[in-house]
This record gives sequence, structure tokens and C-alpha cells, in this order.
Amino acid sequence: MGRWRPPSPKSSPYITAEGFKLLQNEQQALWERRKHVTKALSEAAAEGDRSENAEYIYRKKELREIDRRIRYLQKRLPNLKVVNEKPATQDCIFFGAKVTLENDQGEEVQYRIVGPDEIGKQNYISMDAPLARALLKKSIDDEVTIKTEFGTRHFLILDIEY
Repeated sequence: MGRWRPPSPKSSPYITAEGFKLLQNEQQALWERRKHVTKALSEAAAEGDRSENAEYIYRKKELREIDRRIRYLQKRLPNLKVVNEKPATQDCIFFGAKVTLENDQGEEVQYRIVGPDEIGKQNYISMDAPLARALLKKSIDDEVTIKTEFGTRHFLILDIEY
């Protein structure tokens, strides 16, 4: 049996200028870290028997993970489209918007719609997420309904910032 997996769906190529800069900094930091890991790996390899050398095995695994991430960033960064400009009409929700919503329980929640490569931060959602897709092109006081695995959720748009 093979380990074939279907390819993941293409994610949107859009990113904010801050997110693009973070990815570039991450790539640079990975290259620096790779130098140190490679040096440690060669020192561990010089110790002798590699089959029982835990340091050698660990460093090989660490190097593989670093190389995998570097390869991903090298392929992804040239294809990204940096969005710097605010939209002409700021009364509708578009990429980069900070949206304040009221959920079913009457609680206010705030999200920022960003590219899929930036969603590590608190309250950032990918523009490919179901909630973000439902919010796009909506304006203040519109109601949005999305279906999740936990049931239907309703949101009221209270504010939009850029």
C-alpha cells in the first residue's frame, strides 16, 4: 500500500505586507538555524556509530524539518500577491478588514481577514475559511449565517476597520 494522499486544495495567494515580511524573516532565520544544525550534525556524525547515536538521529530529523519548511517558503513566497492598498469603498468587507461581529449569544468578537499563510495570530481568519467567505462583500448591520459541524451560527456585523 502506498502513502499517496490527494493534493490539498489551492489556497488563496493573497497576503498582507506585514505577513509577507514575517515569512521572509522566517525564511532568513531558518537559513541561519540550518547552519548551526548542520554543524551540530557533522559533530554528532564524527562521534562514531550513527545507528545508536541519539544526537545524530535528532539532528537529522531537525534538518529534514528545516529543509521542508525552507522548500515550502521558496515555492510559496514568489507566488504570493501582497495587498497594500485599502479598498476604495471601506463600508464593505474585503481582504485585510478587521470585522467586529455579534454572535448568537450576544458576545462581540473581532476577526481580521488575512491570507491563509498568516493565520497563526489570535483572531486572524483565512479568507478561505467559511466565515470569511460568508463575510466578504457584506456591510455593517448585515446578518451572516454559516453552517458548521456543530450547527448553524448567526453573526451580525457591527463594525468594519481597515
